[in-house]
Amino acid sequence: MAILATGIVLICTAVSCLYLSRGRPMGHGPAGPTVSRDVFSHPWTDRQILLVGLGDSVTAGFGARKGYSYFDRVVVNPPDEFADMRDICLSTVLPKLQFTNLSLSGSTSLEHLEKELPHLPAVGSNVLGIIVITTGGNDLIHNYGRTPPREQAVYGADWEQAKPWIDNFQRRLDSMISQIEAHFPGGSQIFLANIFDPTDGIGDAEHAGLPPWKEAMRILDAYNEVIQQCAKNHPDVHRVDIHGAFLGHGIHCTQFWREHYNRHDPHYWFYENLEDPNERGYDVIRRLFLIEITKVANQLN
Repeated sequence: MAILATGIVLICTAVSCLYLSRGRPMGHGPAGPTVSRDVFSHPWTDRQILLVGLGDSVTAGFGARKGYSYFDRVVVNPPDEFADMRDICLSTVLPKLQFTNLSLSGSTSLEHLEKELPHLPAVGSNVLGIIVITTGGNDLIHNYGRTPPREQAVYGADWEQAKPWIDNFQRRLDSMISQIEAHFPGGSQIFLANIFDPTDGIGDAEHAGLPPWKEAMRILDAYNEVIQQCAKNHPDVHRVDIHGAFLGHGIHCTQFWREHYNRHDPHYWFYENLEDPNERGYDVIRRLFLIEITKVANQLN
């Protein structure tokens, strides 16, 4: 009976989120910041490069067609690529690029550490790793507040409950980074995304059909601060600010009086399940990753 009840709750949550997303304008065409074409006009290095995707459904590309996730589009442009992004991808500048995506939809940070990292391909000292990671989002949103909060399913927790889980997230993240760095004797550059907010900074998840969560913003900010601090503590880790880019493109995207309203693109960048991007959102994320990767292009030799 417990399994059946949980299944019914998750179905109801999915239905409410589906209804919500259908009431928001998605927009058309490219989305997100401009990526400089100049840096993609010549090869960056002739070294062997291994691009690895780690993390949750955002890196797995849940909700996007094959070839249209952020990971896919970082590697190669789809046939109908937007004009401003044609030939702007890693395969045009890294002639010896190989790639693998180990991410798992629905996974938490503990699973990234215990179930994904062990599958990193063996590499020699001649290989440079480029690692892209999205982690922590499922730790926060599961189980949508329908079960009592616990570690790896924090939704609904108060600050005192969450503090030890935040500390553990920090330790896991540092362990992940240390293991990745040790795995690539030839060096690695790690690009770690922070966690977006479909409520546009307001924290009113009840307007998305979910239970209210009083401490949501404080706890989300704490998880994102852990990610920010991780990037500061590890020279080869670079934060990718998905959180900031997506503000104004969540459930309040059409409300022009809101702080983060974007009059140039007042559209919804989330998928129908609320916790993943739609394809325009994935376009934004691949641009953000590529912009950060270009900042270290001269360090890949």
